[in-house]
Amino acid sequence: MGAMSAEASRPFDSIESAHEFVELLEESIEEAVRDVKQHLQEAASDKDERRAEALNLAIYKMTQLSSHVQKSRRVLNDLRTIRRLLFNEREGGA
Repeated sequence: MGAMSAEASRPFDSIESAHEFVELLEESIEEAVRDVKQHLQEAASDKDERRAEALNLAIYKMTQLSSHVQKSRRVLNDLRTIRRLLFNEREGGA
């Protein structure tokens, strides 16, 4: 039974590390968006419309990715809360 309970707790073992990863990913996306916006300003001043279009598309896609990452972070927060509730319930019932 000990091995089974260890296996049951494994999905929760890495929530914190996944949460940290998602936070780092969010920061990287924000930095990339800033960089691409700078390139977009350069393209606009050079009147390079095709490049500006591609950069706008990249910003749009990174914004979509950022939204998905934020949602993932909220799900991880929910899972951490559920885990705390489960462990507190077990400790109280034991």
